[in-house]
Formats: sequence, C-alpha cells, structure tokens
Amino acid sequence: MSINWYPGHMHKARKEMLEIMTTIDCIIEVVDARLPFSSQNPIISEWRDSKPTIVVMTKADLADPTQTERWQQHLEQHENIKSLAYSPKDTQRLQQIKSLCHKLVTEKKSIKAINVMITGIPNVGKSTLINALTGKTIAKTGDEPAVTKRQQKIHWDENIVLHDTPGILWPKIENPHSGYRLAAIGSIKNTAMDYEDVGFYAATYLLENYPIALKERYQLESTPLSEVDFLEVMGAKRGARQTGGRINLHKACEILLHDLRQGQLGGITLETPDRVQQELQIVEQEKQKKEALKKERKQKFKHKR
Repeated sequence: MSINWYPGHMHKARKEMLEIMTTIDCIIEVVDARLPFSSQNPIISEWRDSKPTIVVMTKADLADPTQTERWQQHLEQHENIKSLAYSPKDTQRLQQIKSLCHKLVTEKKSIKAINVMITGIPNVGKSTLINALTGKTIAKTGDEPAVTKRQQKIHWDENIVLHDTPGILWPKIENPHSGYRLAAIGSIKNTAMDYEDVGFYAATYLLENYPIALKERYQLESTPLSEVDFLEVMGAKRGARQTGGRINLHKACEILLHDLRQGQLGGITLETPDRVQQELQIVEQEKQKKEALKKERKQKFKHKR
C-alpha cells in the first residue's frame, strides 16, 4: 500500500530529535500492542545506538494477550531493550516505567539528572501515556493522528526530564503490510488512505486469524469464505445498503475499521514476529531484484555509449 502522508512538521521534528539525541540517556518508545513492529519507527532504531530503551506497548487491552507476550519475548532478545504492556487501567505499570528509567541509566553511569526522550508514531497513545505518567494534562490528546506538533520538556520528577516529541512516521514504508496495518488502526489520516482497500485487507486477515471474533460481533451463522462475502453479509446486517438494495462496501469497510479501532472485536493483534520476518524477507528479495535490474540497465546504457 502506497502512503502519501508525511506532513512538513514531521520533517522538522525529525531534525530536532536528531539534534538532541546526544543528550538523551534513555528512550521510551511507545508502540501499539496490536502491531508492535509496524508501529515502531525504524529511524529511532538507527539513532538510539546503545541507549537503554523501554518499549511501552500501549492499548494492550485491545490486543491479543497471547501475541503481546510473544512480542515482548521477541523485543527483549535485543540488548538494552525492556518492554512493558500497558493499558489505561494498569496504574502499577506507570511506576514500573519510571523505575526502569532510573535502573537502566544508573547501571551504566552515575548521573544526577536523567534525560528521557519519549517518542512514538502518530496515534499510538503517547500523549495519553505522558498525562498518565505525570498525573497532569500536559500533552494534548485526540483521536486524529499527529496531534503533538512540537517538542516540549517535562520535569517528570526531580531527577528525570522527559522530552516529549511529535509523532512522526518515516518517508517510505517499505513493507506494504505495515502500511495497511497502520491505516487499519488509525495511525494514518483517513484522507491519506482508501477505506475499501484497507477494509478488505483487514477483513482478509481477520477471517484467517480471528473468525470467531467476527462471527460473534456480527452474529454470523457461519464463517464467510472470502472477504467480499463477509463484508456483504455484515453490511446487510448493519444497514450498509445503497440505492437498489446493493451493499455499500465502502460503508461496510468503515464499520469494520471503526469496530477494530474501538476494540469491539475483542483482543486483536494484526501481526506476529514470524509473519513479519517472512514479510521482511520478501521485501529484501524485491529490493535486491530492483537493484540488480537497475545495475543491468546501467550496464546496457554504458555499452551503447
């Protein structure tokens, strides 16, 4: 899926984040528990080097708990990374995050003030987490992505300064599946996506991995054989009809994506470590093919000259 959404403030924020990275002692990277890989910004992985990082998997109450545990095990295979699953009701987790910041940094060096960068792509719940951590309404929240548009410093306690950064994507999402997933959970503005395209993708995945959740939510008598069958049956039950009685597939997709984002289908995780690994292998193979073709074209052009 091709995504055309990289607002100007994201480019500016990226530059500012890179400028202060040398002063940062610890990073809190906020990801969505429903897609822990696709909601990670690869730019942060490049920048952080060996800095201690706490990956906070927000919206854990909307994700599949079995898959959340698998993802935590996968993430913590990497040196200097700790992970926590968090949902708004997990108030005990908030203290754990602060304790981890102290522990991870002081284990490496003795310093008085700890500079912590908190970062995450749009709409993963970063601002909501900051407000919960500080006990104040400091960060602006909203249902639309890219609410935070500038950096701010927050004195978390007498020893920790929290550097809040705008939610940024990266210029090119190489894994097309990641693009679909980000759109499905609302991390990309609706105006930059095709509802039907994303809705069909989500329906296909859910039929394959969570058929019971679909049957229960939409009171289906049996599991449809294809995404089109599912959307038509579900659309009929939800009144998504257009003139002439035909099912409005666009409306049916809107209903499905709304229910997915609001957790109406139960705990859903849209990717697994194994699945992502397979996708990345395909992406790398395609990249190598393109490079080989590009090299071949250059050689042909060179000989013609």
